[in-house]
Amino acid sequence: MTSTVDTRSGFVDAGGYQVHYQESGSGAPVVLLHGGGPGASGWSNFGRNFPVFAERFRTILIDQPGYGKSDRPEVQGQYFTFSADALLSTLDALGVEKADLVGNSLGGGTAVRFALRHPDRAGRLVLMAPGGLSLNVFSPDPTEGVRKLARFGAPPGPSKEKLAEFLRTLVFDRSLVTDELVDERFEAAANPDSLRAMASMGASFMRPDTFEEGMLWREAHRLRQRVLLVWGREDRVNPLDGALVALKLISRAQLHVFGRCGHWAQLEKFDEFNRLVLDFLTDGGK
Repeated sequence: MTSTVDTRSGFVDAGGYQVHYQESGSGAPVVLLHGGGPGASGWSNFGRNFPVFAERFRTILIDQPGYGKSDRPEVQGQYFTFSADALLSTLDALGVEKADLVGNSLGGGTAVRFALRHPDRAGRLVLMAPGGLSLNVFSPDPTEGVRKLARFGAPPGPSKEKLAEFLRTLVFDRSLVTDELVDERFEAAANPDSLRAMASMGASFMRPDTFEEGMLWREAHRLRQRVLLVWGREDRVNPLDGALVALKLISRAQLHVFGRCGHWAQLEKFDEFNRLVLDFLTDGGK
């Protein structure tokens, strides 16, 4: 589908640093929150889906702190909370009282923390193998994808080869990891500011005073929103068994599993994903 809707972009002050966003379309607001990993951004995760959603909704694509065109501040506290606060500042600046949230991996964790902190500001949640909510029951932890993510910045330093190895864990169809994709992501990830931001984010998950804020599964029972959990059966970053606890604890949750699909359901199952989520966010989500 080709969108004829204008796209607007800008920056929001999130309390001492800038958050970049793009928006398009009109109607009920939907926020797209990207995953993490080297070189990630709102556009890299949802660029193809963005115009499709904008045909039906006021669609807001955000670069989370430390990613894309947003600033790379030192993370204060735990990252999900830090990014959820940035999301609140963005919605306030854009005059959005309440929005449905679509979060992939790291963005799913941000969406959950935002919904827990500001339940009146969060509508329906689409959580794609969400960080923090995914609790492995059978799979080893850390997973293959997480181990390869950690290797990217480890001595002797980042390389395109290490990045390609990580990106291949994100997909079932490895042909999606092209040389062009690796080059683009490496350029965004390997500069000193990005490496510092990645290290700061990682450290936030281990701080003794705040690390429990990242264990979102412990608070999942408090979610009252309608929740659509989306998983790829072959996900090697947050494996499918990670959905079981969330599905049990969230009172209004449902789970959709795509076969022959990894961590990037929005790309590997592009048309099916769009139909599924758009239906959930309209009549199918009531």
